Amino acid sequence: MPTAADRRQFVQSLPPLADADALVIERFIDAIWAERGLAVASLAAYRSDLQGLARWAGQRTSKGIPTPDLSHLDRQTLFDYLAMRTTAGYTARSNARLLSSLRAFHAYAVRRGECQDDPTALLQPPSLPRSLPKALSEAQVEALLAAPDIATVEGLRDRAMLELMYACGLRVSELVELPATALNLRQGVLRVRGKGGKERLVPLGEESQHWLQRYLAESRPTLLGRTRDAAVLFVDSKGQALTRQAFWRLVKRSAQMSGIDPTRISPHGLRHSFATHLLNHGADLRALQMLLGHSSLSTTQIYTLVAREHLRSVHAKHHPRA
Repeated sequence: MPTAADRRQFVQSLPPLADADALVIERFIDAIWAERGLAVASLAAYRSDLQGLARWAGQRTSKGIPTPDLSHLDRQTLFDYLAMRTTAGYTARSNARLLSSLRAFHAYAVRRGECQDDPTALLQPPSLPRSLPKALSEAQVEALLAAPDIATVEGLRDRAMLELMYACGLRVSELVELPATALNLRQGVLRVRGKGGKERLVPLGEESQHWLQRYLAESRPTLLGRTRDAAVLFVDSKGQALTRQAFWRLVKRSAQMSGIDPTRISPHGLRHSFATHLLNHGADLRALQMLLGHSSLSTTQIYTLVAREHLRSVHAKHHPRA
């Protein structure tokens, strides 16, 4: 079974992206951003998917296999690429995301008249296993939140970030990109810009407000140093915005310190825990949809299955005839 290292080695072996393909991809990225207002992370995913396909097609051409440019690839070529990725160990979920990128790109190419037929029209997405979101128990969340060393300016910032993510059910990108102006401690709300540029207001809760006040008063000024006009709320020791990778390391480090298996937790796990715990305590599904920023209620309904599993385990553990 190919490993992640094998896949990285394969990607590195591909030829550089041709200038013509790079131009086509960037035109598409600009167009889809203007049409849908997608987040930076979503645009980066589209770009990465298309660049990978273009480089693979370039490799085939260099080996003497006639392959059209990116806008004119046929269905068989796309099928070969998907089959190659499956053999290389890419997951069904990864290939499903790739197919979504290809469909968006070729729909754009057809609209512009760059190709007559959409080669993705008859390509079926891979079957995805239905997996329930992995949520921490309430005791595990308490341990995780208490892990950072609040005697340091970085630890106090880390505690405030973890508290805010759990209190508001934020996505990782939403957390690290929060502008300082999004926080209203007087009213106790946070203005969040989510997927597609959609804004929502989320209550903060007293506990997260407490840690945010401490961070703003005791930690952030020191981290900023002389840079007093940082636009983002959470900054590193250089006064710059933290990256998604830096927050990922923070969560893993905090998990290890709190006795939680770091391989079984991700930053998104706090968002799942937020949703699951609200439902377990009787929250309304529609309210949860608004708090999470889901455009469709069907996306939120997955958490009812998690809550149902929790009730089933409670029943099995405590009912005398279970």
